[in-house]
Amino acid sequence: MKWMIYGVYGYTGKLVAAYAKAQGLTPIVAGRNKAAVQEIAEQHGFEMRTFALDNPAEIAAQLTDIDAVVHCAGPFEITAPPMIEACLQSKTHYLDITGELTVFELAHEHHKRAVEAGVVLCPGVGFDVIPTDCLAAQLKQQMPDTTHLALGFDSASRMSRGTAKTSVRRLAEGGAIRKNGQITTVPLAYATRKIDFGGGEKLAMTIPWGDVSTAYYSTGIPNIEVYIPGSPGLVKRLKRMNLFRFMMGWGWVQRILQKKIDEQPAGPDDKQLEHAITYVWGEVKNSHGEVKTGRLKVMNGYKLTSRGAVDIAQFILEKKPAGGFYTPSKLCGADWVSRYQLAEDNA
Repeated sequence: MKWMIYGVYGYTGKLVAAYAKAQGLTPIVAGRNKAAVQEIAEQHGFEMRTFALDNPAEIAAQLTDIDAVVHCAGPFEITAPPMIEACLQSKTHYLDITGELTVFELAHEHHKRAVEAGVVLCPGVGFDVIPTDCLAAQLKQQMPDTTHLALGFDSASRMSRGTAKTSVRRLAEGGAIRKNGQITTVPLAYATRKIDFGGGEKLAMTIPWGDVSTAYYSTGIPNIEVYIPGSPGLVKRLKRMNLFRFMMGWGWVQRILQKKIDEQPAGPDDKQLEHAITYVWGEVKNSHGEVKTGRLKVMNGYKLTSRGAVDIAQFILEKKPAGGFYTPSKLCGADWVSRYQLAEDNA
C-alpha cells in the first residue's frame, strides 16, 4: 500500500521521513518546493511528487493511488482544509501533526462524509495529542462520572519555527477552554494554578491547545482546560496583553513577530531530541469533589511526533479501521502512548 508524507522538508517532516527510513519503510515524499522535496527524496531513496495545496481537486488527482497521507505542512488552519477535502475525494486516509483547535473541529465536522467514504480522519498524530489524549482516556476509565478534566505538559525542549508561528498567529484570538460541552473563548492566561507535572511544582497557565477539542471527543467530559508552565513574569505580560491583543492580528505586527521566529533555530538540536524529557499531567474531578491524577513521562515531543505519525499511519494501513473522525486514543486505544513512555531511570 502506498502512503505519503506531505511537507517533508519542514523541521518535523524531515524527522518523520528519517524515522520511516529507519523502519525500512518507503513512503512517497511530497511538498510544494521541488528542490527541497528532491533533496529529502534523494537522501533516503524515496519516490517524490511536487504539488501545491491550492485546489482540492488538483490535490485529489495526486492522491488517487495513495492510501494514506501524513500531512506535515503548516499552518494547518490554512493547509488542512484543502488537504482534508482532497482526501475525502480521493478516498485517502488523512493524518496530520497539528495541535490547532480549529483543525480538529473541522475534521470532526466531516465525520459523516468520512464514514461514507471509508476514510479515516485523524489529526494530531504526534505531540502533545497522543500522550494527553491517551492519558485523558485512561483517567476517564478510572473515573467514569468525571465532570472536569485538566491536562498539561512540561517540556524543556525548544519549539520548532512552525509551532512558534502557529502560537503567534493565534495570539489575537485569546485563550480557549471547554465549558459545559462548548468551546469558549477566554483571555490569555485565563486561569493559573500550581501543578506538579512530574518534575516538581510550577506555576501554570491555561493555553488554547487542541486537547480542548480532542479530549472531549475521546472522553465526553464537558469541562476541559489545558495548562503549561509559565513564569510569574510571563503570566503577568500575557494578562496585560489582553488589553490590546487585537493588535496581535494586524498584518504588520504579525510580520515582525514571524520574522523574529525565522531568526531562531529550526527546532530542538540533536541533544534535546535525544535527552529532553517531557512530563504529561492530567486531573479529573466529579460532582462529589473526588479527584484522580495521572502523570506520564515521554520522549521529546518532536521525536514522539516523528514516531507517532509513522506508527499510526502503519496502524491504519494494517488494521484498516472503518472510516470516520478519530482521536489517537479512539483509533489506537488508550494504551498506545506506552510505546513513547520513558522508564524512571531516564530521569
